[in-house]
Amino acid sequence: MGLFDRLKKRLTRTRSAISDGISSIFRGGREMDQALLDELEELLYTSDLGPLATDLVDELTRLHKRGELKGEGDVRAALRGRLLERLGQQVPAPDFVGPEGPDGSGRQPFVLLVVGVNGSGKTTSIAKLSRHLQQAGKKVLVGACDTFRAAAADQLEIWAERSGVEIVRQGEGADPAAVAWDAVDAGIARGCDVIILDTAGRLHTQKNLMEELKKVQRVVQKRLPGAPHAVWLVLDGTNGQNAVNQAKLFTEAVEVDGIIVAKLDGTARGGAVFTITEAVGLPVHFVGTGETMEDLEPFEPGAFVDAILSATVGQAEAS
Repeated sequence: MGLFDRLKKRLTRTRSAISDGISSIFRGGREMDQALLDELEELLYTSDLGPLATDLVDELTRLHKRGELKGEGDVRAALRGRLLERLGQQVPAPDFVGPEGPDGSGRQPFVLLVVGVNGSGKTTSIAKLSRHLQQAGKKVLVGACDTFRAAAADQLEIWAERSGVEIVRQGEGADPAAVAWDAVDAGIARGCDVIILDTAGRLHTQKNLMEELKKVQRVVQKRLPGAPHAVWLVLDGTNGQNAVNQAKLFTEAVEVDGIIVAKLDGTARGGAVFTITEAVGLPVHFVGTGETMEDLEPFEPGAFVDAILSATVGQAEAS
């Protein structure tokens, strides 16, 4: 099964909201008019496209007045093009290859720092990414630097065992920066290709925790100059516009390179992906699409847009 088919199968709620919603609006061979366009704007808003919904429908209105939109198929094609434009030039995820060590000491691990609020799907996303990298032939180690939440390290250890990757952890209340140092140190000693560091679910309003995160970054840099090589933010796709607000506030406090949008299988509001990328100007590298370890997909704009928009293209052309 290809990426498009997997996304189409797993993003059922968003696809139903957008694609089936468009079919419903055009049901019975309804002709385009302002009332129809108003309904389309409301539909896009409910899928959490936010202000982008108005921009899209304004463009569709202009095309309709020029005679370029005459039915459902034209609307779908126009939406597809505009949504892909809004996603912009998505930078692919890094290859997770660390830099060469000094003095010919061999290649060093690639260190990824993962941030996000509690409940965003951060820990499970780390587990899924670890599995993804392991299946690609990389030796992975995770560091349980979230020492504030009682069950965080336990949860990560369970996922690490399921993924078959190594873990470094300490007890509850330990210094997160010390755990990060130990994890990087162990990853280097064990010849790991990738080290993924989990962090506490820091809220943007908790200045002390944000400062702790910055300390983790400094300590990692001290142990391995140049690390962390990437910082990713995990956002809960079911939060819709709240995820957009989180992304804005987080990226103001932390220098983030990319985003994972988790739990997209459980929401009809997957349109937030577009508003997130537009709001913060960061690429989405992966999307979470289910409960199993394999339900993490590299983000490919064309496949994603087609999966949520073109499910009933055949029906549209027949109408």
